[in-house]
Amino acid sequence: MPHADDSLVDYAPLVRKLALQLLARLPASVELDDLIQAGMIGLLDAVRRYQETADAQFETYATTRIRGAMLDELRGQDWLPRSVRAKARKIEQAIQQLEQRLMRAPSEAEIAQQLEIGLGEYQTLLHDAQGVQIVHYEDFAADSDAGGGLADWSSALAHGSADGNPLDSLLAGDFRQALIHAIDALPEREKLLLSLCYEQGLNLKEIGAIMNVTEARVCQLRSQATARIRAKLKEQAWQELPQEGQIAQVI
Repeated sequence: MPHADDSLVDYAPLVRKLALQLLARLPASVELDDLIQAGMIGLLDAVRRYQETADAQFETYATTRIRGAMLDELRGQDWLPRSVRAKARKIEQAIQQLEQRLMRAPSEAEIAQQLEIGLGEYQTLLHDAQGVQIVHYEDFAADSDAGGGLADWSSALAHGSADGNPLDSLLAGDFRQALIHAIDALPEREKLLLSLCYEQGLNLKEIGAIMNVTEARVCQLRSQATARIRAKLKEQAWQELPQEGQIAQVI
């Protein structure tokens, strides 16, 4: 069994490497130091629990424990209430059903009608659902109500790397390709909003001025774009395995 002090020193670079790999796929609000601290706790736990066998190398075992500790830390930081998730899921399901029936992106009025609520109430629902991300921390865990596919994608993104398991890297690439397609399928107005927000780095007030809408309306449209993307990803979730070499980069 490795000595705890030696392992913390010897495997600290591994903790940092895993933290950086995970951080690259997370929002900017997540701190690297928080992931490293959680990873070091996972490393210490691995040292305490590891039993040397011919089939289980310590580094392999430790990597699993470190990643698990980091994901636990992310879930612990996840402040979004379940009620907000439930509202977002209702919107996603309505969009998915309409897209399958209409074979196009549905309008707000059509989504409201599908939900059997008025347009104003739907826009309030969009405002309440703000904060839901395209891939949220909760998606790292299996969710029976979410169809399972998005959780698989999130896991691939968390664990896939160029020097890791080749299948993980392939799955991560497939997710990026699916994300590109989901964004391309957005209405032009919502694509513009995402571009202004994430590519140009503009704040809500600046985006509202360019699009000639209020900040509250920007929030609504961003929530709707996120819901459309999530619905599209769930619709496409693992209908078939990705073809070899299908690796793409999201701009």
